[in-house]
Amino acid sequence: MNNVLFVTWDGGGNVPPALGIAAELKRRGNAVRFLGHPSQRQAIEAAGFTVEEFQGARPWSVLEARSGMTAPLAYAAVFTDRGIGDDLVASVERQLTDRVIIDGLLVGAMKGAGRAGIPYTILVHTLYGVMHTALTQGPLSLIAKGKGFNAARLYRDAERILAVTLEELDFGAHDGVDYTGPVLPEIVPAETVTETASADADAASVPMVLVSLSTTYIDGQCEALQRILDALSGLSLRAIVTTGPSIDPTALRAPANAEVHQYVPHDQLMPNASIVITHGVHATTMLALAHDLPLLVMPMNPVFDQPAIGRIIAEQNAGLTIEKTATVAEIRGAVERILQDPSPYRQAAARLGARIRSQDGATVAADLIETDVPVRQA
Repeated sequence: MNNVLFVTWDGGGNVPPALGIAAELKRRGNAVRFLGHPSQRQAIEAAGFTVEEFQGARPWSVLEARSGMTAPLAYAAVFTDRGIGDDLVASVERQLTDRVIIDGLLVGAMKGAGRAGIPYTILVHTLYGVMHTALTQGPLSLIAKGKGFNAARLYRDAERILAVTLEELDFGAHDGVDYTGPVLPEIVPAETVTETASADADAASVPMVLVSLSTTYIDGQCEALQRILDALSGLSLRAIVTTGPSIDPTALRAPANAEVHQYVPHDQLMPNASIVITHGVHATTMLALAHDLPLLVMPMNPVFDQPAIGRIIAEQNAGLTIEKTATVAEIRGAVERILQDPSPYRQAAARLGARIRSQDGATVAADLIETDVPVRQA
């Protein structure tokens, strides 16, 4: 049995893959605990794990309203927070720890572990090419370097790098990266699903569109959701919109063919959906593809993985990508193209879906974490 520590942060889509791998490790008899922001306690404990709250880290809430340059600067401050590294070291000193798994953006945690001689594994919760590039090139890299962090070195010094994505979607050659496949909930066949939202018999005869943008606060997102709802109004379909905690559902005007909820589990809705409209976050995109669903991607954040994932979906012909500022007419036209019958987008999504379902990401990741780590080349 191993004692495993996951070091995470309150960022939304970065957490479910860690919880999925942790659940598989726990099922095998390993002792697993988490270290993260206080706002994560409820979700992590609900998943059945012990969580230690950061003591030395900066206060942080992913739901706090930030606009302009304040948003990327605030995120960069989390990633380079040396207090997280200090808390990691203190946790390992308090409690026996055999494996330390660090979220791939937390260079402050990696720096603290390396300084204390604590071996660590990096968990990349999106495309490795995007994450590594963001940390080693561009604005985030400049901020990190200015604070004394060499992200490329911190990645090279890791025992292992686990990327929970499909290797074929990750652009470029990335030596030293173990691709586990996406870590997702169990895929349930459509005929076994009872929808949480209304299931009117007449509604079942028309396509269902699932709309879900970020669960975190992003400037302009409420307005984008309203344009999506306006675009779907009057079409022969029914829409289910999930807003997450950052947007009050009552702030949106829903047409007669749409329902707006703060939360409905996507794995309960996707088996009966025909298309997913999303901002291009990795977890939702992979889950949609695992259900053979084409996507309409509207990136909300221009500086990380969402534009890249949208571009890849379009290149793979598994959907379309539109701008955050797309008009009602542009959104409606894109939805109608994807819903055409027969749909080449659905066929391409099904091809990728088969690849995703062929590999259990949580099992592969747990196998690697439990395996003795070979010496990495410097």
